Amino acid sequence: MNRRKVTILGAALWMAAVTLGASPAFAQKFQSYRCADGTPFIVGFFEYDKRAHLQLDGRPIALGKRLALSGARYSGGGVTLKITKAGATLKHAKRPVTACELI
Repeated sequence: MNRRKVTILGAALWMAAVTLGASPAFAQKFQSYRCADGTPFIVGFFEYDKRAHLQLDGRPIALGKRLALSGARYSGGGVTLKITKAGATLKHAKRPVTACELI
């Protein structure tokens, strides 16, 4: 991922935090993933916000937390992200579910 995309993502996630009333100092964790189908994405988690904030296909998406038997599941806007100890899976658009790994 090039530096410009990372800068744009950082600005988008910072704006999301400000919009939610949190200061950027409360950003807890950012994770970069690459999926088996070649899809890269970054996910951010913020304190006091149960949503996952993704940068996927050049656009920001906020995914609401959903009930999961193990791990965590987030969905919204036609995107579903599942994160377990074994790894992550992503389902978006009309593409099949794909396995993803941290990079």
